[in-house]
Amino acid sequence: MRTLYTLLWHLALPFLPLRLWWRARREPGYREHIGERFGRYDSSPPSPPVVWVHAVSLGETRAAAPLIERIANAYPSATILLTHMTATGRAAGRAAYGDRVVQSWLPYDVPFAVRAFLSHFKPAIGLLLETELWPNLVRGARAHDMPIYLVNARLSSRSAARYRRAGAATREVLSALSGVAAQTDADAARLVDLGAPPPVVTGNLKFDVAVPAAARTLGRSLRERFGPARPILLAASTREGEETLLLDAIAKVALPDRMLTVIVPRHPQRFDAVAELMRARGLAFARRSDDSAVAADVAFVLGDSLGEMLAYCQAADVVFVGGSLLPLGGQNLIEPIAVGRPTLVGPHTFNFAEATDKAVDAGAARRVRDADALIVAAAALLADDAARTAMRDAALAFHAAHGGAADRLWAWLAPRIDAALSPRASASGRAHG
Repeated sequence: MRTLYTLLWHLALPFLPLRLWWRARREPGYREHIGERFGRYDSSPPSPPVVWVHAVSLGETRAAAPLIERIANAYPSATILLTHMTATGRAAGRAAYGDRVVQSWLPYDVPFAVRAFLSHFKPAIGLLLETELWPNLVRGARAHDMPIYLVNARLSSRSAARYRRAGAATREVLSALSGVAAQTDADAARLVDLGAPPPVVTGNLKFDVAVPAAARTLGRSLRERFGPARPILLAASTREGEETLLLDAIAKVALPDRMLTVIVPRHPQRFDAVAELMRARGLAFARRSDDSAVAADVAFVLGDSLGEMLAYCQAADVVFVGGSLLPLGGQNLIEPIAVGRPTLVGPHTFNFAEATDKAVDAGAARRVRDADALIVAAAALLADDAARTAMRDAALAFHAAHGGAADRLWAWLAPRIDAALSPRASASGRAHG
């Protein structure tokens, strides 16, 4: 199975630069440092010891913040290597950490690129966030005697079913991990069933990501531009097909006076497509990138910016979390809850099933059956100050109650990092706190 997998990667290699070029039309970051994806590096190797953290995209990069801070504080002489697969993830890492970390693309999962990556950076330990299982990478790490851990791990029932179809190949990859820290008991059970070492359950790091002061300040600024007295619904991280459903529903429902709907597509390459969708319907809309006040007769804003979701949430009165109207699994609802915003989700939330179910049970979020019900619920909340206040209080209490994942993860992980670094780092270069 692994031989076939590797063969398919080799067959795809000639076409991958074309794919990067295609994606770079709308996200120029994909043109940068392309050689790194094939294990070719222009820079000198970083100073050892190297602690490697892999955060595939934007959400994982944000979630890594509490972990990276603890590594930096506990091991000041270590180099933190942060790898990504997406341009949004790499941009977020650069904005958050600057020169405090070394950044690189994760190489494509072919043996020659994996060997080059491991030989160049020589990481003492690898920490893969959430569900990043690359067979040749894990096998290569084991060949280099490098411990590799899956942390903040989550695995939906749908993803587990797909991995199960790979049978022995999945079991081989998971059994090669040095350890697993799962978000929930359900995630842990699914991982064990597929062959992972018995996980420790530490919770979800995303509950421990602090809301930066800059995000709160930008949120207030956006609110002023959108209209401080206007009722504002944010449709956050919408996926393809959902904007059409939302616009259709909005056209049917009696809305609060001067209501503004802010639509922020999940993927930046879709910004122009969503703009064209609104333009084709004859809807007046403003773009966030215009950086100007929204006229009172404009009912829509296209959130065509990256890394500002917390600020958008701060600027809104009610938030809908996208990816949940269609069977896509939903996006992360922790960000609006972290700033106390009443949160609505659709019926499809299997990517964040436990967090969503608990938020609904706590009164911090509400589930709706479809787009029509979503707009009806949003309109009712926007017209009901008391209901919004109750959901705000429930959201803040729910967020506070689920914190502490970073501390639990660090208590489990710190001795393992120490053991990995101790043969390579001098005692004077390590601090424990």
